[in-house]
Amino acid sequence: MPLGHHIHGEGRRMSLSRKSADDNKSDQEDETVVEPDQGNAVLSHIISQLRPGADLSRVTLPTFILEPKSMLERITNFMAHPENLLQLPEIDDPVRRFLAVVAFYLSGWHIKPPGVKKPLNPILGETFTCYWEYPDHTRGYYIAEQTSHHPPKSSYFFMAPEHHIRIDGALKPRSKFLGNSAASMMEGVGILRFLNRGTSKGGEKYFLTQPNMYARGILFGKMKYELGDHSNVRCPENGLSADIEFKTKGYFGGTYNAIGGVVKNDKTGETLYDLSGMWSGEMVAKNVTTGQKEVLFNARSSKHTPPTVRPLEEQEERESQKLWYKTVQAIKEGNHNAATEEKSKIEDRQRDETAKRQEQGIEWQPRYFRKVRGGPGGPEEGEEDLDWILDANIDGTTPEIQSQQILSVAPILKGQNTIPSHQSNGSPQQQQHQPPAQQHQPPETAPADLIDFGQPNALSSAIPNSPTPPTSVTQEPENTPAGLQEPLQPGHPLTRVDTLTNDLDEFVDAKPI
Repeated sequence: MPLGHHIHGEGRRMSLSRKSADDNKSDQEDETVVEPDQGNAVLSHIISQLRPGADLSRVTLPTFILEPKSMLERITNFMAHPENLLQLPEIDDPVRRFLAVVAFYLSGWHIKPPGVKKPLNPILGETFTCYWEYPDHTRGYYIAEQTSHHPPKSSYFFMAPEHHIRIDGALKPRSKFLGNSAASMMEGVGILRFLNRGTSKGGEKYFLTQPNMYARGILFGKMKYELGDHSNVRCPENGLSADIEFKTKGYFGGTYNAIGGVVKNDKTGETLYDLSGMWSGEMVAKNVTTGQKEVLFNARSSKHTPPTVRPLEEQEERESQKLWYKTVQAIKEGNHNAATEEKSKIEDRQRDETAKRQEQGIEWQPRYFRKVRGGPGGPEEGEEDLDWILDANIDGTTPEIQSQQILSVAPILKGQNTIPSHQSNGSPQQQQHQPPAQQHQPPETAPADLIDFGQPNALSSAIPNSPTPPTSVTQEPENTPAGLQEPLQPGHPLTRVDTLTNDLDEFVDAKPI
């Protein structure tokens, strides 16, 4: 399956003439002119707190260089080209499949606001969910949570069940002040899985790292956004890897936004493809054996597909868009005093919550993610760099069941009932119940391992427009405790003693909405 068109002489010369103008336009879009008063603002925010080489993770930055979205939301840029993503598991040749993965990996870097902008740092326990509606009437689902604040760690999960694609990732940015520049060292890893490929239970895995990000000229002159250093794509099962260099412009030569790299067969050491181009424009792979070139991705002619997010009125307090709403509105309006004030309120509340937990000796735990069970023989051996992974088994035998399993973890779709929270910073979340929205038809019955307390389908409450299955008589086991054979009645709670803790548990029927 081809990744793009082959490049030939005359058409290539025309492409190069257009490229020069497009690159100049791209350079201008990556620049922000720093006015004298703004330079002083950066100076007062940074110089007074740090010295060159120091850590920026504990420093508040002036709001005029902030992107009006959280990092948890910005991560979705990497899933925003479904035309590159959804085809991947269907490519049979492993080398062509790997090259297509590289093209997908390179397709998200051009998505950013004009100028130099840094996304908002998520607070501990902040969450973000969204989904994509694809042309073939399938969906991709995304769940992210800030699983650590110091050091910052953003954990995320993506899955397109019908296409056998799953991504688990961790982003661990480390910021540094470098004089007239600031750098975000983008540690962490993304693990892309094709569940219909590979010999192991977890599917065929691709490990992806990220380039570092630089903001040049933050104190005076023109601020410039650059990606720099090396990143890697690896598929250990097939013995293939790509070393990709994001090149920064030198003082005396070079160009902005350039990439270079190679795709290698790790088993033989043979170089298969040379990579070149601009991450903000056209990127090309050259077959080393044949000399033939093909376009991996062209950012200028590609339009990304942003995800759909539930309305603010359906979101909980700690979901990104609702949490940062006032800050984001002030940034968009250019009211930096109001933006700073609103941002400070959120950050101060986080500090108060941290102090309270420390005082009470409470260890914070994420809501949607759990620690990776790695190490020799562990179920997630080799995935230790994730640190945290979605706390759910998405292992249904059909895409429909897998979609139900995902939607039972967190509210994602518009109109979806809020999922009961088992953990949220030590305090229960306010639950919401929204009108149903259009949704794919789930199976008529829920998986057999769900506990039923009188609902015809225990999982259907998490799925908009879930059909009510026909009424049927459930045969209860002989050792079922008295009282559980009949549905619970409003106003008549049922109590029992927990056999492990001897605590008294009480079951009540939910009040009608």
